[in-house]
Formats: sequence, C-alpha cells, structure tokens
Amino acid sequence: MTFKSPLIAAALMATVAGTAADAQRTAPFTIAETGATFSRLADAVEAVGGNNATIMIAPGAYRDCAVQDAGRITYKASIPGRTIFDGGICEEKATLVLRGKAATIDGIIFQNQRVPDGNGAGIRIERGDLYVYNALFRNAEEGILSSDDESAEIVIDRSSFQRLGRCDRGLSCAHSIYIGYFGSLKVTNSRFEKGNGGHYVKTRTGRVTITNNSFDDTQGRNTNYMIDLPAGATGVISGNVFVQGQNKENWSAFIAVAAEDTDHSSNGLNIHSNSASLAKGVQRNTWFVADWSGDQIRIANNSLGRGLTRYERR
Repeated sequence: MTFKSPLIAAALMATVAGTAADAQRTAPFTIAETGATFSRLADAVEAVGGNNATIMIAPGAYRDCAVQDAGRITYKASIPGRTIFDGGICEEKATLVLRGKAATIDGIIFQNQRVPDGNGAGIRIERGDLYVYNALFRNAEEGILSSDDESAEIVIDRSSFQRLGRCDRGLSCAHSIYIGYFGSLKVTNSRFEKGNGGHYVKTRTGRVTITNNSFDDTQGRNTNYMIDLPAGATGVISGNVFVQGQNKENWSAFIAVAAEDTDHSSNGLNIHSNSASLAKGVQRNTWFVADWSGDQIRIANNSLGRGLTRYERR
C-alpha cells in the first residue's frame, strides 16, 4: 500500500505504536489455538506444556525470557519485525532456552543478550528440532548456540545476524551461530555481517546445507572463518557470497574443514558455485578452503577474487 500523505502515514504509525504500548501493558502473548492471553512469555510457555501450539506475540520490546521443556511451540510475531526481545536472559543462557520436542521462531528480533560466561544468545537450543524464519539477531554475544542432539535438525532461513560473536576476557570465543553435535544444519537465504569475533557459522553437525547466503565481513572486527566445520561434515555449501574484511583475528581461510577433529567423514562435501573476495583495499593472500580431513572434497565452479587460492590441505 502507498500513502500519498505523510500525515496519514504518521497517524497510522502512531496508531500502531499505541497498540503496541497497550499490548505491552496488558497481555501481549496469546496462544492462538485457545485465545488465552498472558502478560509473561514464560506463563504462556508453561500453559502450552507438552502440547503443540502457536504463541502470537504483539509488537513491542520485551525483557522477557522463557524455558521450553516440552511440546512443539511456534513463537510468532503478529507483525514480523515489530517484536523485539531485548536482553532478557533465562538460566544465564539465552532469551529462549529450548529443550522440548521442537520450536519454530518466526519474524522476531533478538538483541543485547549477554551473560557472565560470554555466551549470551538469543536462542539456546539444547534438545529437539529448531526452525528459524525471518528473524534478526544483533548486538549480542551469540545469535544461536546449541548443545548436542544428534536426533534433531536445525533449519535457519531468511534471517540476519549482525554484530555478534566475541573473543575476549580470556574466555572461549563466541560465534554468530555455534551448533554442536546435532543431526543436521540447514542455513539458507540469510545474511551474516559486522561480526565482533569468532566465526560466522560454526557447526559440529555431520551434515550441512549452507546455500544462498551472504557473508559480509567488510566491517567485521577480530573475526575468524566465515564457515567452520571443526569436526568435518558432508553436504553442500553453494551459492554463497563471501567478502573477507581487513580486521581479522584469523584470515587464513574462508571455509575450514576438520580443523579440530575428524568425528565425521567429509567425503563428498560439495563446495561449489560460491563467490569469494577480499574487501576493497585489503591486500593479502589467503585460501578459500583449508582442509584437515584428508577426505575427498569436491570444490568446483567457485568465483575467487585476487589473493585467493582455491584449496589447501593441512
């Protein structure tokens, strides 16, 4: 819809803002299936229990957090991009601590999560499937951090990760996304930028699909790899655009395979049809893929800019 008058647009925005403020003062969390409303997200999650349900969240900024121990819950912004979880932390871990059967996140912004151990996340997934759509994670220590559940999958689509990660205070680094030993990880159509340390995507899953994403490290600070598969993996990395910036803690490669362990075979890992380059003004020689696995990896049809070498076996 196009508004011809800025006054009409302003009036509409004021109405939306007023509605959001009213929702925050009353009961912004609604279970779609029952119509029950709650003033606290944790109360809505508790009411769902072990059932399947969607919690609709009104526009507004919230300091809430919640722990999901059971059931399958969808957390859905009633207006995508207008629901913000700002700094709320449960169990000194994350805004959402998830260990039910499954969780879906749709249209929500997570920001400013910090905890004493340096791993404050928008989402901590400990068990069960996780599906993230149209979400934004920014200005926190981590966007998504997981424990291990090799029976479950994680899917991230059409989401953005900004100003995340850290490597300071003598603590282990945090990353934009850090997934442990889950069954699989799929990241598609998403954007990673302006990292504050660590890797943009680090995962110990045995199978990955990382396609059609943008990794813009131009304004990164003290960052490392774009994609780190520290235990090895199979799957596909394709259709991504990578730009490595100047301010790196480790600029030795864009993609690292089995740099820490060889818990998974990397035979058949297919890295193809990506574009990788150095940011304007960056002068160095580096590698597109650094491989410690010793397995047969397919690397083909990638467009590599100046200073990049296709592959190094280490």
